[in-house]
Amino acid sequence: MASNYEYSFFRISKIDGIDASAQKYRELRLQALKTSPGSFSSTYEIEAAFNHTDWVNRLTIPGREVFICAATPTDQDASRPSDIQWVGQVTLRGPASSADFELPAEAGQPPQRPDDEEERWQMLSLFTLPDHRGRGLGGKLCQASIDYLRSYKSFPRTVQVRLIVKAGNDVTVALYQRLGFIHAGKATLVEALIANGDEHLISKDGNETIHTVRQGLIMLSRVLRS
Repeated sequence: MASNYEYSFFRISKIDGIDASAQKYRELRLQALKTSPGSFSSTYEIEAAFNHTDWVNRLTIPGREVFICAATPTDQDASRPSDIQWVGQVTLRGPASSADFELPAEAGQPPQRPDDEEERWQMLSLFTLPDHRGRGLGGKLCQASIDYLRSYKSFPRTVQVRLIVKAGNDVTVALYQRLGFIHAGKATLVEALIANGDEHLISKDGNETIHTVRQGLIMLSRVLRS
């Protein structure tokens, strides 16, 4: 890269500066879909057709929190917003009830605790632009989202975070293991899409493979609130 960068991590506000945030998020998301299409269940063609209201709605919908890694070049004026580039993202979906979080017994996921004992969130869509990889930004993004879950309220004290990783993605699995996630079963593609809130992407062609083959690695982490 031509410049050195300073990185910051934050949750996108659902109120402040939402129009500007929607535009910057659109640019990042479309670049991610074009650069690494195999990392997402959606496609560039689908999301390039979204209008501005669609992007605003995506950021303000209840039950989703989006976290961003922003890069500021150290050799430019950091006070100018145009110099700050959004280079990474991760999303949390929740909190979910125990019934909504449950998977079929075949998945091997541990039973859910009562709702008054544990809060549950799905982590999804972790991505960093290729030019900014190799700096630990993915792990820091995930940690920023987990820190938010620890701090935004105090009850219930335990928070369960779940994610589902595509088969063979050893680098990503190792990243999550470093963050304290453990293996907790295997999910089908349909179960993963539903968990991520992407039911609309489930194929209607009658392909039984996506309903029966368990290749998605379920990983769980439990964190405590102080």
